Amino acid sequence: MLWLTAAVERAMKRQEVILRALSGALSWLQAADILGIDPRSLRRWRARYEADQMIGLYDRRQLPSPRKAPVAEVQRVLRLYRDTYRGFNVRHFHHLIRRDHGVTLSYSFVRLALQEAGLVAKRRARGRHRRRREPRACFGELLHLDGSPHAWLARSPDERQTLIAALDDATKRLLYAQLWPAETLQAVMHALAHVLRTFGLPVALYTDRAGWAFHTPQAGGPVDRDHLTQVGRALARLGIDHIGAYSPQARGRGERLNRTLQGRLINELRLAGVTTLAAANAYLWEQFIPDYNATFTRPASDPTSAFVPLGDVDLEQILCEEEDRVVGQDNIVSFDGVHLQLAKQPGRPTCAGLRVIVRRHLDGSHTVWRGAHCLGRLTAQGAAVPAVVERALNGRFRLAGASLPPLRARPVVRPNRTPRRRPGPRLPVGPGL
Repeated sequence: MLWLTAAVERAMKRQEVILRALSGALSWLQAADILGIDPRSLRRWRARYEADQMIGLYDRRQLPSPRKAPVAEVQRVLRLYRDTYRGFNVRHFHHLIRRDHGVTLSYSFVRLALQEAGLVAKRRARGRHRRRREPRACFGELLHLDGSPHAWLARSPDERQTLIAALDDATKRLLYAQLWPAETLQAVMHALAHVLRTFGLPVALYTDRAGWAFHTPQAGGPVDRDHLTQVGRALARLGIDHIGAYSPQARGRGERLNRTLQGRLINELRLAGVTTLAAANAYLWEQFIPDYNATFTRPASDPTSAFVPLGDVDLEQILCEEEDRVVGQDNIVSFDGVHLQLAKQPGRPTCAGLRVIVRRHLDGSHTVWRGAHCLGRLTAQGAAVPAVVERALNGRFRLAGASLPPLRARPVVRPNRTPRRRPGPRLPVGPGL
């Protein structure tokens, strides 16, 4: 082992002073003063000298690190990046050189070496300082809705599902959780329908800026509040404030929920032997959600609920896909490739040219509306559904699915008129005439 000359001289001086103190020529206080160290440090040097003799008096901090990377290996890594892997990100490059070239250096060391050599740029700071946001005071004041794509079924690792979850901000109560094949508009609207029918209307909904939530003209830019998505239109009609997150840190509670669910639900589904989506959703509602709420739910700071009762709001006509269309000359309206044939309407010779609203509901059926009047109900394939008469809440009859109550019946008043004789000569009536 090579030692620096200064390190050798310091070790020889320590040996000389310790030997003089051991012989009694110096006191230990005088020896510590000569070496310029504390008496306790001198006692440690004495113990090391008695244990290892001269080698124990060398300062280990002056030695080269035993973990120092070989210079030739570092040069080989830099040469590989410069000649073969230029443009690769550091994580990908580190994976390839460990797999294909037998490099054992750590990722952090490789990243720092490439940055010091000027081959890759240093990453910018993680962001500004953030403060923890206090939870809302009331149950239902703010809900978090998010989708988490993951391989949720451990016994079917090749399949990926999306967990749609709704969380209350004040109580951390899990209001909805269900696995879907993907994070689609129908999946989100089913989740909203369940929450609204079970608990009522919340004050605000917090989501990310996914395509179903907001229209973003430029990636990373602000959302367009003038062009609403289907979910944005439904929330606006219901009077629910829609808040969009501009970073994962902003929706930290939703991200932590997904991390907790991934750490717990996957293992529980594996232990339960669940292999299908239907069985996983049944386990969620019957077992997991009650256990989760019993473990993590906490009381709100204000016991008053902020949920507004749904009342007689017709969610079927709000939580749906809605588009404006113009009826063709053949009384057909097209919606997403499905041709909807309108029947003849009473009192109207044709519907051609009318501007109507077409709605596709969560069950796949279609309805065509002009104002408050339903022009037709059709199946998902476009077949007409016969009209069904139902009794409204006020006791009167109306067409099933009508969004407005029936008009009040007006009595028909007929004036009392005396019968008038037909003007003109009367022809004689009788036999032979």
